[in-house]
Amino acid sequence: MIDLKFLRDNPDVVRASQRTRGEDPGLVDQLIAADATRREAIVAADSLRSEQKAFGKKIGQAAPEDRPALLAGSNELKARVKEAEATQKQAAEEVERLQSRIGNIVEGAPAGGEDDFIVLEHVGEPPSFDFEPKDHLELGESLGLIDVERGTKVSGSRFYFLTGFGALLQLGMLTLAAQRATAAGFTLMIPPVLVRPETMQGTGFLDSHADEIYHLEEDDLYLVGTSEVALAGFHSDEIIDLSGGPLRYAGWSSCFRREAGSYGKDTRGILRVHQFDKVEMFSWCKPEDATTEHRKLLGMERDMLAAVEVPYRIIDVAGGDLGSSAARKFDTEAWVPTQGTYRELTSTSNCTTFQARRLKVRYRDDDGRTQPCATLNGTLATTRWLVAILENNQQGDGSVRIPEALQPFVGREVLEPVK
Repeated sequence: MIDLKFLRDNPDVVRASQRTRGEDPGLVDQLIAADATRREAIVAADSLRSEQKAFGKKIGQAAPEDRPALLAGSNELKARVKEAEATQKQAAEEVERLQSRIGNIVEGAPAGGEDDFIVLEHVGEPPSFDFEPKDHLELGESLGLIDVERGTKVSGSRFYFLTGFGALLQLGMLTLAAQRATAAGFTLMIPPVLVRPETMQGTGFLDSHADEIYHLEEDDLYLVGTSEVALAGFHSDEIIDLSGGPLRYAGWSSCFRREAGSYGKDTRGILRVHQFDKVEMFSWCKPEDATTEHRKLLGMERDMLAAVEVPYRIIDVAGGDLGSSAARKFDTEAWVPTQGTYRELTSTSNCTTFQARRLKVRYRDDDGRTQPCATLNGTLATTRWLVAILENNQQGDGSVRIPEALQPFVGREVLEPVK
């Protein structure tokens, strides 16, 4: 959630952020008014509680014959305190409701929606083939790597099996990501994939992304769409030590998304599916270090994409395409030959103090005072990378060359069609 003090001091900045996101700037004025009402209610309730405390002392010191009248007044004052506290609670709930509707303050992202990103850099050249390239599913089936037909039979549409070398290819890619994260100082984690509502809400995924999440009603638990959620909740309600620099974690988990609203989109293959595996980086740092940390996560993603040998571009995502928690996000998109376009492989977001405020995660500054941390996240490898790896590394005879960095995990330099 946004900082109310920042909101009061910089309302125009928050209004501009809302416009950049394509959201209602009028919410800012509603929240300012609600916050003023809440603060007035706190003063009124505190004043009545002080009056009640003083009145209690007066009763204790009064003569016996005067106490009945004083007790009657005390009961009246008690009712007024109760009413004032109810008003204070209601005012606080209204502030919280409005706060949850305002996304993080956008920092440097372009205005606009999904198509208004800015391309920052192209890396690598899209391959040119002297044959008609096959898409990743045709390659995956002919090489014995992917079985969508049986995945659909077992679990329904947008499910699949990774088989044989396909499974090894994914495991190798994720293991390489885990190794590189560990070497860079990240603590490797295998987190829960089911989380409580307060953890999901704390990371902002029950705001604009609620329809993407699987909910187990009987247990009131949510299946995560990214291990970012569990990693963010790891330090909830804690004061953490950042004196030695950022705390960095890398979570390896299965992830689940309903893909609501994507009916008819990317139904072929494994580009947009309900279950996938991922290694996700997550950092806690001081707010003033967040921009530098963001560049570090992007650098980690660049190194991994170089290792799997796919051409890609980096884009600065527009404000209207940011999640509610992100102040800025960079996506890397790999070239997909059979689609003739770039498709998202990774994203890395700077969430500033938005998530930490909700999750009550703080650190001590140089003066010993507690302050909210900044949080950042970034994908280091995930299942959909197989799409780009297979298509960009295919050869005219239907085989696929395995990127050198993944060969030790797969045990092959080239995968050939299964007879």
